[in-house]
Amino acid sequence: MTTLSPTLTLAAELIRRPSVTPEDFGCQELMIERLQALGFQIERLRFEDTDNFWARRGTEGPLLCFAGHTDVVPTGPLEKWDSPPFEPSFRDGYLYGRGAADMKGSLAAMITAVERFIDHHPDHKGSIAFLITSDEEGPFINGTVRVIETLEARQEKITWCIVGEPSSTEKVGDIIKNGRRGSISGHLQVKGIQGHVAYPHLVDNPIHKAAPALAELAQTRWDNGNAFFPPTSFQISNIHAGTGATNVVPGEVDVQFNFRFSTESTAEQLQQRTEAVLNKHSLDYQLKWTLSGHPFLTAEGDLVAACVESIKAVAGYDTELSTSGGTSDGRFIAPTGAQVVELGPVNATIHKINECVRSKDLDTLSDLYENIMARLLS
Repeated sequence: MTTLSPTLTLAAELIRRPSVTPEDFGCQELMIERLQALGFQIERLRFEDTDNFWARRGTEGPLLCFAGHTDVVPTGPLEKWDSPPFEPSFRDGYLYGRGAADMKGSLAAMITAVERFIDHHPDHKGSIAFLITSDEEGPFINGTVRVIETLEARQEKITWCIVGEPSSTEKVGDIIKNGRRGSISGHLQVKGIQGHVAYPHLVDNPIHKAAPALAELAQTRWDNGNAFFPPTSFQISNIHAGTGATNVVPGEVDVQFNFRFSTESTAEQLQQRTEAVLNKHSLDYQLKWTLSGHPFLTAEGDLVAACVESIKAVAGYDTELSTSGGTSDGRFIAPTGAQVVELGPVNATIHKINECVRSKDLDTLSDLYENIMARLLS
């Protein structure tokens, strides 16, 4: 049997731990043990049910931080997996297991890259840090956001941050996420008067009242986007009304919708414009907003340049900067002034049955991380 590389060996050890959100199952202690051996100072930060840690080597700036999460999503039906999801399996050049791509493979690549870099550059300039959480796949309220609050309270600033989310599409490093759209959701309740469908003069149908307003919201062009972001999008995700009977007009309708917004719009502007439409249609409504994250963008700078140059040097091809996709914990780090990018393996199987990653991609990813550190800290 072929001997596994240090990166693949560590990735397999992490996958064996069934760390479904918010459980960590020893993943962080495994990482901490490796980092302590390199001279990192460890700060374990548990908030409510969530384990986090902050590890730092060095006291001076600039500070390069690797950020990620040890938690994974549930497996789904076990019988549909070709091999047990928490028993890492190497088949046909791939590593299979829950978290292989999202994102235990990245965590392993980060650790081994730092080990090699420090071996070659024991007196590197600046500092290296790890910000690791176990709630990224869940409610994301006691993880990265709380660690960042701790760092901000003592004015400990991150200069550059690499988030190990699976950013790539076809081959590792072909896409770098240098920003993400913001996300804000609305829960709208439009009130009417319930009654018998045969007596329309005695009812007030909230579905009929809401429909024109919803149509206007769906047809509105919120902004035109920019060179890095597509236009802001509005999508209705759920509509619920009625008792289930065909002869009863409902007394209220519940609507859930979401904006994924660019840096051309603010959450406040979207809220105000939405409420203006609802008011124009004279609706009797209640509206609750939930902001999941503001958009962020690292358009240029030392970090983006180092990533682009490293991918060309190590992998031999040009990368593409992108802000597509969902949200990540980068949205909590960027507002501190840090330059933030996401660089990780191919995302084709994340959250799926038989999640996997090309074995060689994790070794390439580790080489990329090491090369980036060499450009920034040596």
